[in-house]
Amino acid sequence: MTSHTPGLQAELASLTTEAFRPELAEIDRLPTLDIARLMNGEDTGVPAAVAARLPQIAAAVDAVAARMAGGGRLVYAGAGTAGRLGVLDASECPPTFNTGPGQVVGLIAGGAEAMVTSVEGAEDSPELARADLDALKLTADDSVVGVSASGRTPYAVGAVEHARALGALTVGLACNAHSPLAAAAEHGIEVVTGPELLTGSTRLKAGTAQKLVLNMLSTITMIRLGKTYGNLMVDVRASNDKLRARSRRIVSLATGAGDEEIERALTASGGEVKHAILAILADVDGPTAARLLEASGGHLREALAVADA
Repeated sequence: MTSHTPGLQAELASLTTEAFRPELAEIDRLPTLDIARLMNGEDTGVPAAVAARLPQIAAAVDAVAARMAGGGRLVYAGAGTAGRLGVLDASECPPTFNTGPGQVVGLIAGGAEAMVTSVEGAEDSPELARADLDALKLTADDSVVGVSASGRTPYAVGAVEHARALGALTVGLACNAHSPLAAAAEHGIEVVTGPELLTGSTRLKAGTAQKLVLNMLSTITMIRLGKTYGNLMVDVRASNDKLRARSRRIVSLATGAGDEEIERALTASGGEVKHAILAILADVDGPTAARLLEASGGHLREALAVADA
């Protein structure tokens, strides 16, 4: 054992997410259905813990959206489960919101290998976080979200500290109060979900809370950036049969047009849903729709208002 282990053990013992629950010490003797009920009951408290931090989440979203509107990127940085959740959220933005390459990035301590295999020691290295951000050529236009259940993971804290030193916007998402991660960030979000069903297994309630918050950060940011029209994903990328069918349905819901008109509009716009909707609703051709959307920064409602003026 290394010399810092006793100190680290004491530090972990002080964290709510690591607390031992004596009342669950016999859980392995319970019938499976009873364990399932216990686990389900634990999960019901997560949305309330997230709800308690909605003002902080909203403030972070507005700040991130402002940076991204100016061309900045959204970068998640974490280790283990937290890092994987960030990579997952980033990877879902291109097909859902047609984000550009590298516009939303997920960094996990240890790199791609760590998505499926534990990379020993990677999470303990703030230097690795700095190197990963430097490889992205991070600038003051970007936003970095450090994610860590404990709120003390050196990789996540190091990423936020380095990003802030470079002038980037920083968000620290943790599941313990008074965390170093939240303290290091401009926007601290501490969703306190309490002790886990299995002591220290923070992929459970803490992981669920992190997923819910990351859903909000990316989704509401994209709404603010004009990636939706009402609750329709008008920037969806039709990269497979399901998404092509979804694209046609979205145009139909937005316009009420018939199949032939929808097909013509999508063909004329190169499959761009937002352009097709504008072409139908404003009765303009594809190039005009493209010009109006470019002038409005991609906001369909603004483009429609200009076309109707």
